[in-house]
Formats: sequence, structure tokens, C-alpha cells
Amino acid sequence: MKIAVIPNLTRQDAFAVTADVCAALRKYGIEALMEQKLCETFSEADARFLPRNDMLDECDLLIAVGGDGSILFAAHLAIPLGKPVLGVNAGRLAYLSGLERSELDLLSNLPKAQYGTEKRMLLSVQVLEGERVLYDALCLNDAVLSRTGAAKLTDVSVYANDRETCAYLGDGVIVATPTGSTAYSLSAGGPIVDPMLESLLLTPICPHALSERTLLFGADTVLTLAHLTDVPMGLTCDGAEPFPIPRGAVVRIRKAETYAYFIRIKSDTFIDILHTKMQQRGMRP
Repeated sequence: MKIAVIPNLTRQDAFAVTADVCAALRKYGIEALMEQKLCETFSEADARFLPRNDMLDECDLLIAVGGDGSILFAAHLAIPLGKPVLGVNAGRLAYLSGLERSELDLLSNLPKAQYGTEKRMLLSVQVLEGERVLYDALCLNDAVLSRTGAAKLTDVSVYANDRETCAYLGDGVIVATPTGSTAYSLSAGGPIVDPMLESLLLTPICPHALSERTLLFGADTVLTLAHLTDVPMGLTCDGAEPFPIPRGAVVRIRKAETYAYFIRIKSDTFIDILHTKMQQRGMRP
């Protein structure tokens, strides 16, 4: 078995956790693959260093070391290849992680195929100017349409399957997957949704009306977002750099045909994970 190890070295503990991961993989007869650019940083690690594309082609699965952002990055590398990702937490909450640093002995289950694989829904996101596609992306967590300039109210109209459904005055809107329901949408007052469900969550950001709350749409819904003011707007997918939305362009979001896959070695459920992570933040679900 060959596993690509992808660390986020901006995390304080990521170097040490990555070294522990490589040592554990060697112990259990698994070959660790890492990017060539990390050769000097991890010169003492028992790993083979390759260009990124070669590493991704050769590996059976990917291990991401870091927080949720690091795991999202690895997932976007893995999605086109249909390969699964295992997250090892070297951050704070990391809802997407499958293992903590203290649980690396469970990596012994990988070569014995003693693990499960979860399929997670993705969003297909496009920016359209008439029939012309200006931007095209896949999102695992969320697509955020928000103002990028002065602190002025935006006006976003939402169409569900080409039928006008609602309009929001505020800072913008979030369209999230159930996986992303514990991310920005939660901070904006949205509900927590079991990631095994397939749906689209529409959450307003700082709405001007107290009655405006998240709407939950079926997975077959196509949402179209149009902004009606001169306030500059940008589209951010899974935390990437915002794409500026020209006046008159729309954002179209639907369930993607492809999925992301995550490895689950432990037997804990989504509710177990939720309780654990919220207790770490001093909250109760």
C-alpha cells in the first residue's frame, strides 16, 4: 500500500504529527509518498519524494495532516482521481478529521482494509454571464457570495429551479453542503445537518431582517443567485480566493455528479464527533 502524506506546515504541530504519521506507516508496512518540495524539510522521514502528479497517481489514498482547511485541500486533489482521504488532526476542531495524533496506531487497519469509506456530496458552482461560463468549481463545504468592498447592504435574489424564491438584504449568502453545515453556515446561524444526507443549505450572512433564517433545499434543486446592487460582490468556494462577480452575472449552484470520499477507521458516529468537538469548544449541541 502507498499513501500520499500532505501536511499543512502552517499549523504549529503539523511537522511533528507528520513525522509521527510517516513513522507509523513504516511500522505497518505502508510506503509514505510526499511531494518533492518537502524533501529537505522531512529529510529524516521514511518517505519517497515525488512530483505532485506522480505522487497522486501512485498512491492508494491520501492522508492530510492539519485542520479542516488542510483536509479540504487534499480532498480537492483526490476528487478527480476518485481516491479517498483520511484526515489527521493537527489543528483545532477539524470536523473532517478521522484520527487524532494519539490514535495513529489505528493506521494498522489500512493494509488490512479494516475501515469504512464515506461518500460526501459536492456542489457544482458556476458563474454565468448569459450563456458564457466565467467560473466553474466544485465545493465540498460551501460557496459564499458576499460583498468585497465597503460595508454596504447587498441585495441578493435567490431562484430555486428558475423560480424566484426569496431575496436577502445583508452581507451576502452561503450555499453549503451538509458537510459544510458545521463551517461558515453554522457561524452564520445555520443548522447542523448530518453529512450523510444530500441537500443544499441556503444561509443569509448578517441579514437585515430578524426573521430570515436558513432554507434547506432538496439535492435536485438548482439555485441561482443574482445580486441587484452596485456593491462589489465576490464568490468564494471552499475558502479559495474570491472570484469577482460582474454586474449582471449570476451564480448557479447544484449538486455535483461526483463525490468526495473519506476514510473512517473509528466506529464513532457523526453525533459522537459533534459532541466531542463541541465539548472542546465548551459548547453543547
